[in-house]
Amino acid sequence: MRIVCIGGGPAGLYFALLMKSRHPEHRVTVVERNRPYDTFGWGVVFSDATMQSMRQWDPKTAEAIEVAFNHWDDIELVFKGRKIRTSGHGFVGIGRKKMLNILQDRCKELGVELVFEHEVESDAEFSDADLIIAADGVNSRIRARYADVFKPDMLMRPNRFVWLGTDKPFDAFTFDFRKTEHGWFQAHVYRFDANTSTFIVETTEDVFKAHGLDEMDQDQSIAFCEKLFAETLDGHSLMSNSRHLRGSAWLNFGRLICDKWSHFNGRSHVVLMGDSAHTAHFAIGSGTKLAIDDAIELTRQFDIAGHEAKTIPAVLSAYEEVRRVDVARIQNAARNAMEWFEVVGTRYADTLEPEQFMYSMLTRSQRISHENLRLRDKAWLEGYERWFAERAGIHPAANGAVPPPMFTPFKLRGLTLANRIMVSPMAMYSAVDGLPGDFHLVHLGARAMGGAALIFPEMTCVSPDARITPGCLGLWSDEQMPAWKRVVDFVHNQTPARIGIQLGHAGRKGATRLAWEGIDQPLDEGGWPLISASAIPYLKNSQVPRAMTRADMDRVLEDFVAATRRAAELGFDMLELHAAHGYLLSSFLSPLTNVRGDDYGGDHAARARFPLEVFRAVRSVWPEDRPMSVRLSANDWFEGGNTPEDAAIFARMFKEAGADLIDCSSGQVVKEEKPVYGRLFQTPFSDKIRNEIRMPTIAVGAISEADHANSIIAAGRADLCAVARPHLADPSFVLHEAARIGFAGQAWPKQYYSARAQYENNLARAAAAAAEAGKPR
Repeated sequence: MRIVCIGGGPAGLYFALLMKSRHPEHRVTVVERNRPYDTFGWGVVFSDATMQSMRQWDPKTAEAIEVAFNHWDDIELVFKGRKIRTSGHGFVGIGRKKMLNILQDRCKELGVELVFEHEVESDAEFSDADLIIAADGVNSRIRARYADVFKPDMLMRPNRFVWLGTDKPFDAFTFDFRKTEHGWFQAHVYRFDANTSTFIVETTEDVFKAHGLDEMDQDQSIAFCEKLFAETLDGHSLMSNSRHLRGSAWLNFGRLICDKWSHFNGRSHVVLMGDSAHTAHFAIGSGTKLAIDDAIELTRQFDIAGHEAKTIPAVLSAYEEVRRVDVARIQNAARNAMEWFEVVGTRYADTLEPEQFMYSMLTRSQRISHENLRLRDKAWLEGYERWFAERAGIHPAANGAVPPPMFTPFKLRGLTLANRIMVSPMAMYSAVDGLPGDFHLVHLGARAMGGAALIFPEMTCVSPDARITPGCLGLWSDEQMPAWKRVVDFVHNQTPARIGIQLGHAGRKGATRLAWEGIDQPLDEGGWPLISASAIPYLKNSQVPRAMTRADMDRVLEDFVAATRRAAELGFDMLELHAAHGYLLSSFLSPLTNVRGDDYGGDHAARARFPLEVFRAVRSVWPEDRPMSVRLSANDWFEGGNTPEDAAIFARMFKEAGADLIDCSSGQVVKEEKPVYGRLFQTPFSDKIRNEIRMPTIAVGAISEADHANSIIAAGRADLCAVARPHLADPSFVLHEAARIGFAGQAWPKQYYSARAQYENNLARAAAAAAEAGKPR
C-alpha cells in the first residue's frame, strides 16, 4: 500500500512506524510542516496503561521512550497554605520534542520517508496514495476541506490557559491554587525530563480580564505568573517556547468531535487521527494517549483484515466503530475534569476544606472512584475516611477504623439518619383508591429492613385528580390514614430506618394507564379532567389540560396543606415536595410547559411563584423539627427548557423559603427530551447546587453500588444518595453492599443475623476464586 501521513505528531509518526514494521513493502511517508526539532508545548503525559500498550505493539520504541521518560506516582495539592500528597497514580512524562525525535528515529530506521518543512494544502497532492492519514492537528486543513463530510463540532471553552515551562524539576504532579483579589488561578505542573517541568496556568475569563492579562504580552504574562506562583517556583523562572507569537499567549481550549472520521475522495481513502478527529482537555492529560491509541487500533484492524488496499473501507469502518466508544469515554471524563477546573473558584475553592478539596480534585473525572483510590494509596484514603467520619461525629475505634463515608450519620433539623442511603420514591401503581395495601407494607418494610436509612413510598397524590394512574398512592382523606399508619408504624417499630413522604400532583401527566399497560398512555375510560400551568398536552394523544385559574390554585394549595397535616399526624419523618418530572408544580417551573401571560408565567420568579406558594403553605404546617426537601428536574434535556443554571436559581428560591434539601433529578418534562445517560449522570446537578447554593442535596440516577455512593458523599457532591432500581432488584442492597466492601459495622435484622456470616463467606470464596482464575498459567 501507499500510505501518506499528513502531520508529524505522535499519531502520524506512530501509525507510520507500526505499519512499516509489519509490512516493510508498504511505502509510507510522513509529511510535517515544521522542522524536525520544532515543537509546541513542553512535556506530554500519559498513563502507565498507555506505556504498556506501546510495549506490546513496538517494544523497541517503548524501550527508547522508557529510557527518556520521567515516571512518578505522587500527586501534590498546594491549597490554602497546605500541601497534601497522595501516591500510587502512575504517570509518565516526557518532553514532546524528545518523544517526537524518538518516533522520528524509529521511522527512519524502519524506512519510513520523512518530509519536513512542507505545508500540505490539500490531500489532492498525494493522488497516488491508497490511504491518507489526516493527523494535521486540531486546525486540520484536510478536515476543513471535507467539513461537509466530517461535520466537525468545535466548542470553545471559557477558561484561559497559558502553556509554560520551568527549570524546577518537580517530583510530583502538582496542582497549585492561588487566590487573588479578583479570583482563583490554578497551575498544573509535572516534570518531563531531568531538569524541566511543564507549568500550565489556568483561570476564568473574568479573572483573566480583571487582571489585565488580555492587555499583556508574553513576557508580562510570564512575570505575572512568576510572581503569583513564587512560593511554588522557589526562585526558579518560567519559560515560553512560543516567543515567535505576538500578543497574548493565553488560549481557550477547543473541544472537538466529528460526525464522521473517514472519506473516499475519489482516489484515496482519507481518515482522521489524533487531534484532527477529537480533542480531550489537558486536565486528564489524554491527548497523546488518544493519538497513540488511534494509531494502534487502526493498525490492529489492518492486522485483522489484511494489509491490502482492498481492505481499507472495512478497516476504516471497524476502526471508527471501536475508537468512537473509547474516545467518547475519555472525552466524557475529560469534560468532567475540565468543568471541575472551570468552576473551581465559584464552587469548591471557597467552600471545601483542603482535605475534601483534594478528594474532589482526585475524583473530578469520575473515572477514579473511592475504592480505586484505596488501591492507589490505602494509607491516604484511610486517613481521609477518618477525617470525614470525625466531621460526621464518629470517632475512630481503638484500631483506627471508621465507617466509609456512605455509612456515616447525617442530621437535618431533628432527624438523624444512620447512613447516607435512601430508597428513592418509585411508582408501584399498586394502590386501590390511593390506599397502601399488603404489597406496600411488604415492599417498603423489606427495604426498611435492608439497611437503607430513609425509605420513601412513591409520589403520594394530594387528591384523586392528582393521580398519575388509578393505581397511585394518595393521602387526600382521613379514611386513608389507618392504612398508612400500618406502614409507618412497621418501619418505626420493626426497623432502624426512617420514613418520608413525597407529596405531588400529576398535572397534565395524569389520567394514564398503569405503566405495564402502556406508560403515559391516556386511560380509555374512567379518566378525570387535567390541569396544568398551560393548556399543553404531554403527548399528542394525551388529554389537553386546562390552564389553572386562581381558584384551581387555591384548591390545589388546600389539598397539599391537608395532606401535609395528615402526614405529620401519621409520624412521617420527612416530607418532600415533588416539583420535577413535568408534574403539576414542575409544569410551572419549565418554560417548555409554562407559556402563561399572567403573574405565574415569564421569568424565574414568576414561574416559581405558585410552587413557592405551595411550599410555604406546606412548610408552615409541617412540624418545625422535621426536614423538608424539594425534588427538581435540574435539566429538561431539551432546547429552550430549564438547564442546571435555571435549577440553581430555583434551588436558591426554595432554600430561602425554608427548604432543607434539594433532590436533584432531571428530565421527564417533555416527551421529546434528549437526555445524556451514563454512570452517575445526574450527580453533577447535585454537585452544582450543593456547592454553589451551599445547601444539602440528594443525588439520584445510575448510582448502583457502594463505590458510587462513597465517591459522591466523600467528594461533597451530595449529602444523601437516592438509590432506585438496585433497591427493586435487591431489598437488602445496603446490607449486601456493606458486606461486599468489607464494612462490618452495618447491623443486620436480628431475625436474619445467622445468614450474615454465610453471605460474607460466599463473597470471600467468590473473590478468591476470581483471583485464582486471573493468575497466569
